[in-house]
Parts: sequence; structure tokens; C-alpha cells
Amino acid sequence: MPIYEYTCAACGHDFEFLVRGEEKPSCPSCGQSKLTKNLSVPSAHVASSGPAACPARESCGAPHCCGNSCGMGDFM
Repeated sequence: MPIYEYTCAACGHDFEFLVRGEEKPSCPSCGQSKLTKNLSVPSAHVASSGPAACPARESCGAPHCCGNSCGMGDFM
């Protein structure tokens, strides 16, 4: 069941709607059914395989980055 994003043509309200079967959405703000379906950006979780980004990584002098838990990034 996909979730779509819509904008109401009557009041301009943006909202998301979980589509179940042939169900038709209506605006939760004003109840109108004249809607524009918006393009959404897909969301994905990406696992990192490298060290955590630290702004002080090159200047702190540690042989291995600790992932900014040392607090050095607070001074950058």
C-alpha cells in the first residue's frame, strides 16, 4: 500500500495519504477531492562502511578517527 503526497486545489493544504485498493483521498482540511498528486523523494537508509565524519579528523593528530566522540570537532 503506497503513501502518496497530495496538494488540495481548493485550500492548498499538503498532506500524505495511504492508498488502500481503489480508495480515493480527500483533503483532511476542507474535505474537497480535487487534488494534485505530488512527486515525492524516496527515502532509504544507507549503512556507512567507513569511519564517521569528523571536521577535526585531519588536524587532531590521532592515528584513527574516533568519530567525533573526542570533542575536537566542537573547536572547528
